Amino acid sequence: MYSFDGMRVLVVGGSSGIGLGTAKVAFEAGADVTIAGRSEERLAGAAKAIGGNVTTAVLDATDDAAVTDYFAGSGAWNHVAVTIGKGGRGLIQDLDMATAYAAMDAKFWPYFRIARAAEIVTGGSLTFVTGGLGQRPAPAASVLSAVNAAVEGLTRGLAIDFSPTRVNAVSPGAIDTPLWDQLSSDARKAHYERIEATLPAKRMGQPEDVGQAISMLMGNPFTTGVVLQVDGGSMLL
Repeated sequence: MYSFDGMRVLVVGGSSGIGLGTAKVAFEAGADVTIAGRSEERLAGAAKAIGGNVTTAVLDATDDAAVTDYFAGSGAWNHVAVTIGKGGRGLIQDLDMATAYAAMDAKFWPYFRIARAAEIVTGGSLTFVTGGLGQRPAPAASVLSAVNAAVEGLTRGLAIDFSPTRVNAVSPGAIDTPLWDQLSSDARKAHYERIEATLPAKRMGQPEDVGQAISMLMGNPFTTGVVLQVDGGSMLL
């Protein structure tokens, strides 16, 4: 495990799922962790779950002014991870323009805003979370494929523009997060079992699995412009 003793780490979307898993890994590695998200209540619960002295910040990353104001007063960060975004499934002919715009507004533009506003120290890093659909499309997910591909393109471009600050992305596969809470417990269990039977890793991914990958990208000084697959081997199928 990398050591982040004395380093300031910001996780946007850190109140649940992959963001919370990332915050836990960074905290355990000694970082001074701040988790940001839209719900003060969920942030408080996440800080309690991490179990230590974690700072919280209410931040709506879809709001230009809110992002600008927050980073104007937050100081310099050693590492920033952005783990937000959702929505946009459906056949393109069935999606209205508002839904398509909302998918891009929920992920790509927040990443863009944060990259533009955050002050990151020389030798630090910025890490995005994309998704396997960016490289391996699936039925009724063309908009999500486009959003994730756009984030991956932004990652590579910023790795050049922000040098020597490093910019990377993690592309998770099937991860056990609150995303699946929309299913009944029986349906979720059956879904997980199907995934576990199919994947070469023979297990469902956990938020901390992705958090460990983000930790590696933060800590490895020779890694930039990378989109790292953390998917249990799904890209091999």
